[in-house]
Amino acid sequence: MDLAFYTEAQKVWRRITQSSTQPEIGIELHLQKKILDIFHIGNFYYYIFDIRNLRFNFMSAEIKNILGYESGLIDVEFFMSKIHPDDQPVFLNHETTVIDFFSQLPLDKMKKYKVSYDYRILNSSGKYIRILHQVVVLQCDDNRNLLQTLGVHTDITHLKTSNRSVLSFIGLEGEPSYHNVEVRKIYKPSDEIFTKREREIVKLLLNGQQTSNIAQTLSISKFTVDTHRKNILAKTKTKNTLELAIKVIEEGLI
Repeated sequence: MDLAFYTEAQKVWRRITQSSTQPEIGIELHLQKKILDIFHIGNFYYYIFDIRNLRFNFMSAEIKNILGYESGLIDVEFFMSKIHPDDQPVFLNHETTVIDFFSQLPLDKMKKYKVSYDYRILNSSGKYIRILHQVVVLQCDDNRNLLQTLGVHTDITHLKTSNRSVLSFIGLEGEPSYHNVEVRKIYKPSDEIFTKREREIVKLLLNGQQTSNIAQTLSISKFTVDTHRKNILAKTKTKNTLELAIKVIEEGLI
């Protein structure tokens, strides 16, 4: 893992705990009810994340069944080192948007929302699996700083094949839900699949533009457009514009 990933994650989380003086609490009595509210059918494990101190206060033994790691050996830095490199900027952008969302909520509503999105993580066998990441707030202070969260990770590898992750805020106790939330793309992949020119051409192709129109729009030759198009299809392992469009949309490539 690039250490910058974990460092950036710490910066994101510290935004929501920086002014807190609230004493720590243990596992709350209503923990079981919250678990029942947020987990989906399937193999899952759960944990309590202490945001202020950047540590897991609890990790359920079921993580061994899903990721192959002993719960007592898992710390935050180790866990994050296992997130797929391509999903690290996705994770950071989602977490940044999550912090922004909770920062605008009234204090009495902060425990009434579940965060949901997914990403890939490396198990002990060296294989990436996709987990559904769901989180609710366990503890916050009077200044609306998030202190502890309860998370449930469900293995959805068999349910989802695309790499596009969607962020949703699910309202609990009658609160409205927000699906497919627009995410601020502050963090970008270190290795973009397309060059700047290729991205321009992809966007025009997805808008239904033909080669001659694209060449005129970008003031380049039709031969150059065709060359870029061939490179774009090769990079995405697609055969035509329709397959390209599906892959770009599903995986959020632009």
